[in-house]
Amino acid sequence: MAETAEPIDITDGEDKAKRNEKTSLLDSGEDFEVLNEEDIDDDEPPPLEDTDSVNVKREKEQDENAHADQSPDEEWLDVLGNDQLKKKVLVPGQGRDSRPQKGQNVKINLKTSLINGTLVVEESNITFTLGDGDVIQALDLVVQLMELGEKALILTDAKYAYGSQGSIDPEVASNAELSLEVELLEATDAPDLELLSPKEKIELADHKRERGNVHYQRGDYAFAVNSYSIALQITDSSSKVDITTEEENELVDVKVKCLNNMAAAQLKLDHYEAALKSCTSALAHQHDNVKALFRMGKVLALQGEYTEAIQTLRRALKLEPSNKTIHAELSKLVKKNSEQRGAEQAMYKKMLGNPPSTGSGIQKHKVKTSWGLSWKWLFGATAVAIGGVALSVVIAARN
Repeated sequence: MAETAEPIDITDGEDKAKRNEKTSLLDSGEDFEVLNEEDIDDDEPPPLEDTDSVNVKREKEQDENAHADQSPDEEWLDVLGNDQLKKKVLVPGQGRDSRPQKGQNVKINLKTSLINGTLVVEESNITFTLGDGDVIQALDLVVQLMELGEKALILTDAKYAYGSQGSIDPEVASNAELSLEVELLEATDAPDLELLSPKEKIELADHKRERGNVHYQRGDYAFAVNSYSIALQITDSSSKVDITTEEENELVDVKVKCLNNMAAAQLKLDHYEAALKSCTSALAHQHDNVKALFRMGKVLALQGEYTEAIQTLRRALKLEPSNKTIHAELSKLVKKNSEQRGAEQAMYKKMLGNPPSTGSGIQKHKVKTSWGLSWKWLFGATAVAIGGVALSVVIAARN
């Protein structure tokens, strides 16, 4: 923060120097103030050797006054233009060209405090991938604007920190605004995935998946999908390093977990087609995965495909007969399907002009009665005909 300069008294000799200073200022190209005619006199200028010292004082005074007149708000950068995320440079860095790029790995020192100055936590050498959602959004957004070696102060609304849920580690209350003191130590390119060992790939993908779980638990479903997608890119990347069957199976396990969790997040976002695709991909790797079957059943039900959804859930229940969640979902779905079929039948009857269900008993009775009379008449006529034929045969035989 700039300090307020003390008023500087200037002697009469210096006043004369300043009045005659306009020529040197013009020659030097510096900004200057135009004087009114009444402020100009014809006094002789001071000796030439004194002019430089007066100019130095003058420039120093201008700089100090400029800092003194500067509003505190002008020192802050409103990152998003909503006054909820602001950055202030404490120690300048190495220039704009040293700013890190999205996708690079950065290392920072971080001091987190509440707005009232209460220290929350102080951490050193934190490493994360810029833009991957590995840290709170305030850091992901602002560190991109920092220069290497820069030290900055960040004021952030809870929206870009730990939100309405707060945090257990570090301990932050809900809806808490934070002050973050950040020092950018290092920025390096992310490693080539093809050159990572299988173990490193598994660890990195699992780290991204766990970060996605954090976003999911906080209700940040879009950020969760992003983290799961990054984890899947890692598991799907080709490798120039030999991999064993066991390591390959571990990678598949991580991939299926990511697909299942992604489907859950996509369901929360009402992205049904995307969720169905995630479930299908998971089942392509593990066709008896209960979680994938369960979520696929839910997606199909939400899309109105009740018959297929019931079949899918029954398949999942067969694999885990004691799973109460599947039992409850299946029971609810069967009941809903039955109600829908009943509603459809009633609609079809109404469309065909059939009488309402309240008179159906009388109608059925009338139909049954009419059919009964018809059959009795037909039976009697047949009996008479047969009797007549038999009588004719007997008479013919006697003759």
